[in-house]
Amino acid sequence: MQLISAKQLGSSIKQVRLKLQLTQAAVAAECGTGVRFIAELERGKPTCELEKALKVARMLGVRIEITETPD
Repeated sequence: MQLISAKQLGSSIKQVRLKLQLTQAAVAAECGTGVRFIAELERGKPTCELEKALKVARMLGVRIEITETPD
């Protein structure tokens, strides 16, 4: 999947969390963030802290790759 927006990332994170049957509170506790951060991330808030978002993705087993596009 090609991510093009914060909303798309948030939606993907939420889908995986629900598939794993985890609450926002459980993810927040595991990642050392607040529930508010998880909720904002899942809603696609564009100013969410990148390091925390990556930590949540790793915790959920979501792999994010960067590839160059040809010119």
